[in-house]
Amino acid sequence: MQQPTGKRLQQTSMQARVAEELRQMIISGELPPRSSLSEMALSETFGVSRTPIREALKQLQIEGLVEVRPRVGTFVAVPSRRELTELFQMKELLEGAAARLLAFRGNVPEVERLEANMKAADAAVRDGDAEQYAALVHEFHDLIVVGADNSKLEAHYRTLMNQLAYARLVRTSLSRPGRLDESDDEHHRVLNLIQAKDGDGAERVMREHVRMSHQALMAGMDERRD
Repeated sequence: MQQPTGKRLQQTSMQARVAEELRQMIISGELPPRSSLSEMALSETFGVSRTPIREALKQLQIEGLVEVRPRVGTFVAVPSRRELTELFQMKELLEGAAARLLAFRGNVPEVERLEANMKAADAAVRDGDAEQYAALVHEFHDLIVVGADNSKLEAHYRTLMNQLAYARLVRTSLSRPGRLDESDDEHHRVLNLIQAKDGDGAERVMREHVRMSHQALMAGMDERRD
């Protein structure tokens, strides 16, 4: 017998809520990489049955945030070095395209917000405040993607950033000696080209910046293993 429409909608709503909360817990690091995700424990935590938990975990598995090991359990996924490289290659393509599109749009509100972001970032670098700078890095890249005014590009970018759990990774990248100043300089170069409406230059320099961030991340990860 088919469930009443109202009940099906209620379950779908619960699944979406659980998936979103789990997604944010993974991205923020509240649920660290390799954490075990027990359906029973999560059911108690969220105060729902195991059905929406199970469906939410399936959704997060599709997004690359959760790994299901048959007969072992479900865990917060940890991208391999190869997967990280592939994700950063996609990040480079998407953010390069976004910088190009934003440059062609001219003096839109996102450009003014980028200018304010850079002033705050410069202050964070002067103060040696890596935590504040990391938050501003996220905002800088997000503003460029939003400013591109391309909903398809933005949708792919959001999925990519969830898979990267970028909030955690950027701290590792910025822990490299001198990387704070380098990153800030690279952001200035990108913004200058956007302001100059140089789409080709903005795309090229943005892609270079993403490659440098990836290199710093990998070096930082290697140091933490030593």
